[in-house]
Parts: sequence; structure tokens; C-alpha cells
Amino acid sequence: MLEQRGIGRNWITGPLEPPLGRGINFQIAISHLDPVITALREADYPLFMETESTWYRIDEDVEAGVQQFLVTDPDGYLLRFQASIGRRSIAP
Repeated sequence: MLEQRGIGRNWITGPLEPPLGRGINFQIAISHLDPVITALREADYPLFMETESTWYRIDEDVEAGVQQFLVTDPDGYLLRFQASIGRRSIAP
């Protein structure tokens, strides 16, 4: 959970100095990237990394594929939105 400071309960564990999100990368799995990218572009909000397709090894002989892009929020948190493009076997 991300909590907005100054709203509701505040569990502040130390000084809050901008940019607050340095070194944090939150991965958010969604069904389709296009609606989010469209909304960001319509708001003229820059992407940190353009959309890419990539594969990650998840087992000895299997990879999981994702399309993903990254954007930073106003506090500096890096958000990685990703949508699955399936799994594939790794040829021996």
C-alpha cells in the first residue's frame, strides 16, 4: 500500500525528504497496457521507459513473457506496469 502523507493515519518512520521513492520499483500486473499508456499520454505525462516485450526465466526450462513500461510518480516512486504475454519452453 502507498499512503499519502498528511491524509488519514500517518506511519512515518523517519524524515521525509524528496524525492521520496528513490530505489523503489513497484511492479503492477494488469490485463492490458494500452488504457494506462493512453491515459498517461493524454495527460502529457512522461514515461521513464517505453513499452518493451521481455522474457524472464521462471524455471529450468520455462520463461514467462511480459510487455512492460515504467513511469515515475510525482514522489519519485518507479512504477512498472506489466501484462503477461504467456509462457514458453526453453529449447535445450
